[in-house]
Amino acid sequence: MPYITVGMENTAPIDLHYEDHGDGRPVVLIHGFPLSGAAWEKQVPALLSAGFRTIAYDRRGFGESSHPATGYDYDTFAGDLNTLMNELDLRDAVLIGHSMGTGEIARYIGKYGSSRVSKAVMISSLPPFLLKTDDNPDGVDMSVFKGFKQQVKADRFAYQKGFINDFFNYDMTKGKQVSEEVFRANWNLAVSASPIGTLKCIGTWTTDFRADLARIDVPLLIIHGDQDRIMPYPKTSPKVQSMVSGSELVKLPGAPHGIPWTHADEVNGAIMNFIAMPAMAGAR
Repeated sequence: MPYITVGMENTAPIDLHYEDHGDGRPVVLIHGFPLSGAAWEKQVPALLSAGFRTIAYDRRGFGESSHPATGYDYDTFAGDLNTLMNELDLRDAVLIGHSMGTGEIARYIGKYGSSRVSKAVMISSLPPFLLKTDDNPDGVDMSVFKGFKQQVKADRFAYQKGFINDFFNYDMTKGKQVSEEVFRANWNLAVSASPIGTLKCIGTWTTDFRADLARIDVPLLIIHGDQDRIMPYPKTSPKVQSMVSGSELVKLPGAPHGIPWTHADEVNGAIMNFIAMPAMAGAR
């Protein structure tokens, strides 16, 4: 398994696990909470078949990456992505993020610029700013996030069952888009993550990305289900579109948060239309 070292914790390296397949223009896949790069199972084959080099990595604390006790904030997450981009010398890359992974895209471009990036895709967006404040009055009250943390502290395994329920709108998709086996596999991924990382990542959901969005200067595609119970559609993706000039928003009616799985055909089709076929892949 390939790894890249992104830091140290005491005497131990902090390593990111990644998979790097295919040739052509690079596409970097950044997974959502509380999963890993394995969550892109329905996107990787489609991208490879279309002639793209496809890189999927596990965020620190998740999947096969190291599980440190530190570094669970978006400056560090963006720094980890920057190390990956530099170490693999990725250029003209497309960044595709789901859920928490959309925060990496915003903060990475906001902090490091777009010299290595030609396009970006945000799926089930966390930006621009979820927290309710005086200048964001329709946001989510801080007590909601505190409640999530208390649930994780009390029983992380039960919390993740509830989270995966809402991730897939399982009461609506069970036995249709989502089998019991898929639910169980996602729960297994969720509970295999670092307990510390799981708790601390909830704190990152209140990050303000508005200044980062103002610095996005590459074409941006936004895809979001309008029945998303994790990242409420009206509070997220439509606002991103309004803040990023020229961005494109695809709304999936009736769709939940976990659309890379439940609506893979629609998601993959929108991505392919946006990033173009291999013959055009080198054009910025």
